[in-house]
Order: sequence, then structure tokens, then C-alpha cells
Amino acid sequence: MLCHLEQHGLVDYAAALELQRERVAQRKAGTISDTLILLEHPHVYTLGRNAQKENMLVSEEFLASRGAQVFHTDRGGDVTYHGPGQLVGYPILDLTRHRRDISWYMRSLEEVFIRTAQDYGIEAGRSAGAAGVWVGNDKLTAMGVHLSRWVTSHGFALNVDTDLRYFEWIVPCGLQGKGVTSLAKLLGHPVKMEGATERVVEHFGAVFGLEVEAIEESIKLKN
Repeated sequence: MLCHLEQHGLVDYAAALELQRERVAQRKAGTISDTLILLEHPHVYTLGRNAQKENMLVSEEFLASRGAQVFHTDRGGDVTYHGPGQLVGYPILDLTRHRRDISWYMRSLEEVFIRTAQDYGIEAGRSAGAAGVWVGNDKLTAMGVHLSRWVTSHGFALNVDTDLRYFEWIVPCGLQGKGVTSLAKLLGHPVKMEGATERVVEHFGAVFGLEVEAIEESIKLKN
């Protein structure tokens, strides 16, 4: 099966939400193939449907003073951070053409990043009761998804060379006593986004049995 790959660079979160809505509607209508959107966001904190207020350790006004936006979303999960140096992916997949099983979908997404970490010589895995991919007690890849008529949206965030200090103002994913890490921190040197992206795309195609084909797309940033 074919999967279109859209790479958009640095995109405001609101613009990315609108792009997802458009692609979900198109996928439901059958006018596009499965699609993987890859991008980065300016500093932003997003709260999922299950977000708890106490997991925001500072006010929204404080975050705004640090140049970060705050958004409430319809994805699963609690609060997380997105920013430069983090590869964010929004798969728009019709699971009726794969497997109607949200647990299978989440485990498959996790497998993509377990394999990606292995490419860098990092042993990563799952943590019982906590979605995402972990290295020891630290989360490397966060995940939160939404399904509508079995079409997926939202997705994953891989910390490639992220400024991890921005996680200090939240309880990431609402998990007390857990940390956050990145490929760069684990390896002890900078990691190029381009190389990490290539590995993620390769493993995404392999895990989901998709032929990933890049297409030329662009969107206008909304400030």
C-alpha cells in the first residue's frame, strides 16, 4: 500500500492542526492515500483529553513570557512539550485497511522508534502502562493519538536534539518520577534531524507494510 510523505519543516501548531483536519477529511473521503506528516514546532505545550491541571507546573502566562504557546487538543494523553530539534509525526492512516485495533496501532508506532533507536546503538523499549518508547526511566518518544471512523491523527514526538529544559515546567505525560531524554543526550553529541528522519521513515514503512513516497507540499504558517 502507498503512503504519502509530507515534510513541512518548522510549522506553527495551529497550522498543523488545520492541516491534520484537512488530511483526515480527505482520507475519510478516499481522495488521498495514507499520509505521514513530519515537521517540527516552535515552542508549544499541548494538553490531551486526560490532562490534569496540576501537571502544568507554571502558569500559561509564564510560558507565554518564554515564547511558548499552550493548546488543548483532542488527542489522548496528558501534557507534553514540542519544540525545535524534535521530530513530530502525524500519521493519517485508515486502520480499516490495516487492522481495527488501537492497541496494535500504538505498539506498531512504538516499534518504529525501538528500531530507530537501535540504528543509533541505543537499547530502547516499552514501559508497562505508559505509551511511548523509553530508555530506562526516561522517555525518548512521546505518543498521543486520536481516531475518527478508524482514521488516525496526532501521533508521535521523537526527541532528536531537543532543548530538554523546556520539560522542567511540566510533568511530562503526567508521569511522576519519570524523565525525558533525546538521541543527542544519549549519544553525547549533536544528532542531525535529516538522518533521524530518514530512519523513522524507513522503519515506519517497514512496520506498517507501506511504500512511503515523498510528495511536494507546502503550507502557509499562521502566526
